[in-house]
Amino acid sequence: MAENVTLARPYAEAAFRVARDSGKLDAWQNALGKLAAASADAAVRSLLDDPKVDAKAIAALCVDVCGAATDAELKNFIQLLAENGRLAVAPEIAALFDESKNDVEGVKDAQITSAFPLQGQALDELRGDLERRFRCKIQATVSVDPELIGGVRIAVGDQVIDASVRGKLAQMATALKN
Repeated sequence: MAENVTLARPYAEAAFRVARDSGKLDAWQNALGKLAAASADAAVRSLLDDPKVDAKAIAALCVDVCGAATDAELKNFIQLLAENGRLAVAPEIAALFDESKNDVEGVKDAQITSAFPLQGQALDELRGDLERRFRCKIQATVSVDPELIGGVRIAVGDQVIDASVRGKLAQMATALKN
């Protein structure tokens, strides 16, 4: 939802600056990921939406979810989110934080959809090919879609490489119609 991203952006930028300056990008990314997963849960969501529950109690719960490695700055950040009623946008904050971290580290996310399970050496070779093509480190997420019939469909940022049988058949159909 665009509104949630708008609400989350200043928090994500602030979190990223604090984490980068303190040299704790990985710890903050891990904690924000846990916070995002918790706030997406239906039971936690109902707790966040309940006006009878104190913001400090919610913040304490969220700090516990993030784990024992939570430092004072992160605790303050979570408390700020709770006081401002922004814990519901934690998934968007985590996603924006991840994007900023990936930009700094030169990493791009790739969504690889394959007709069959793709793992091991085949996945490593494909990731290597993508890293050479895009001249950066690739963080791949793989999913299976049997409707592709064969091959793969790869999305890196706004670029899509469709090397699937379904994609080739669609291209052929379009060519025959024209």
